[in-house]
Amino acid sequence: MEKLQEHKILVVGSSNTDMVIKTQHLPRPGETVLGGTFFMNPGGKGANQAVAISRLGGNVSFVCKTGSDIFGHQSQQLFEEEGIDTSYIFSDSMNPSGVALITVDAHAENCIVVASGANANLLPSDLEQAIDAVEEANLILMQLEIPMETVEYVAELAYRKKKKVILNPAPACPLAPSLLQHLYMITPNETEAEMISGIKITDETSAVEAAKFISKMGVQYVIITLGSKGALVYHDSMVEMIPAYKVQAVDTTAAGDVFNGALVVALSEERNLSDAVRFACKASAISVTRVGAQSSAPYRNEVDIFG
Repeated sequence: MEKLQEHKILVVGSSNTDMVIKTQHLPRPGETVLGGTFFMNPGGKGANQAVAISRLGGNVSFVCKTGSDIFGHQSQQLFEEEGIDTSYIFSDSMNPSGVALITVDAHAENCIVVASGANANLLPSDLEQAIDAVEEANLILMQLEIPMETVEYVAELAYRKKKKVILNPAPACPLAPSLLQHLYMITPNETEAEMISGIKITDETSAVEAAKFISKMGVQYVIITLGSKGALVYHDSMVEMIPAYKVQAVDTTAAGDVFNGALVVALSEERNLSDAVRFACKASAISVTRVGAQSSAPYRNEVDIFG
């Protein structure tokens, strides 16, 4: 598709193949559940976000590492078909491509186990070969399914080059203060915000306190996603709640990834932050009405006419 703007976006992150089973309820420890439909989808937080960005009109390059196997070859082909710049996708001859085992219940809740494979071997030395991608980008989006040392390396490098780094801190884990100081924006969900701030989020007031704490650690913009309640935006002591769009959810697997991809596209188009978050909420709402990860990411025309 024709790209709507020339501001370059770089995604550095993971690529997985998702193996999904739908079932009535998620199994308890030791329980075997007879499920229903099984299907495989391309996934991984980095890949999901890159696909969402491209479908929404963003000009995106993707840095990741896949295995030299059928999953890796299929991923490369799919990224090219989606219009993503694949110049900086590395192949790992020593490790398999990443896979994720996903169970989705009748209420669209899910549980996910990831075998990182080659994703865990995307190292700073690889990124040294992708300096041009960092140089060319206006916005850099990362997540935490790759080694933390790589995330920290890219954030510091991009910060020195005056690039805007957006971190989606998923899956949740502790973050070094130095990493937070190199970020332009962070987009945790409630669990992730609690882990970073140490503040239990039970309502909007506690979410604001968590956002304020994270902001004081050096991040300019904090956006805490609150699921069906929407998103809380915090900057320079200013707070805004952007409500979610009401839809019938069938699968929430990549909702956060679509949100982040859409957010970065809107920022690349120089929309103000409130409008950018609303656009992201729209895209995310559409995604949860569909099954799968990358397959659930909407196209730009769908978001423009939604709501």
